[in-house]
Amino acid sequence: MKRTTQEKLQDLERMLRDIGCVVVAYSGGVDSTLLLKVAHDCLGERALAVTAVSPSLPAHERVEAEAIACQIGARLVSIESHEMDDARYRENTPERCYFCKGHICDLLIAYAREEGYQAVVDGANADDVGDHRPGQRAARERGVRSPLQEVGLTKAEVRALARQLGLPNWDKPSAACLASRIPYGTPITVQRLSQVEQAELALRRLGLRQVRVRHHGPVARIEVAPDDFDTVLAHRERIVDALTAQGYAYVALDLAGFRSGSMNEVMPIG
Repeated sequence: MKRTTQEKLQDLERMLRDIGCVVVAYSGGVDSTLLLKVAHDCLGERALAVTAVSPSLPAHERVEAEAIACQIGARLVSIESHEMDDARYRENTPERCYFCKGHICDLLIAYAREEGYQAVVDGANADDVGDHRPGQRAARERGVRSPLQEVGLTKAEVRALARQLGLPNWDKPSAACLASRIPYGTPITVQRLSQVEQAELALRRLGLRQVRVRHHGPVARIEVAPDDFDTVLAHRERIVDALTAQGYAYVALDLAGFRSGSMNEVMPIG
């Protein structure tokens, strides 16, 4: 028999109580926020949010995550991650996320052990399968659990529950680290990450919520939902000025529109 969303929520609550004491890998996205909210409601101080901070995390995402954790009433710890020190990450092969997630998971697991927490849990949901997800493989290899996925909660159900529980980011567009804007094979640098961050910030200031600036050397390829094309074109000169100020020579609007993981559409061979 197909379980309802509420039954899955009850399963999630039971699972978290059974674990007893968790570190939540918390990014401020709707998935990890829902997990933190339910964990905090079930476990109180035995649920701790930990955010990994690095140049690939946009500053505004960190600020929003801190505000929501405060609203929930959960304790939040920020830990500096150092994936940029790993040449395998900087090389930006299709396994980049594996090395990054591995570093972050190692940090969170070590912190959990030092502080006496039983497990590290992340916000992967039942829809987070397929495509190219080496980061999930790194998490599974290290024993990080994904309670939302384990109880079968889909993205739509996560959003519905987040709304039901009064979380302000229930309809927040999916986000990804800034490194995902750089094509495989182009080395990851702090300068490139900052360039993308500032370019996207300029677009968000126009009211665009779902936006990516894909970095192709001198070209900034903008992805927004087709419904937002008119907004982009109406502010064409302002956008061009803002992005050329960040070092781009050319600014292009992708007519295919926003799609998650578009850099995986052209995967290097071999």
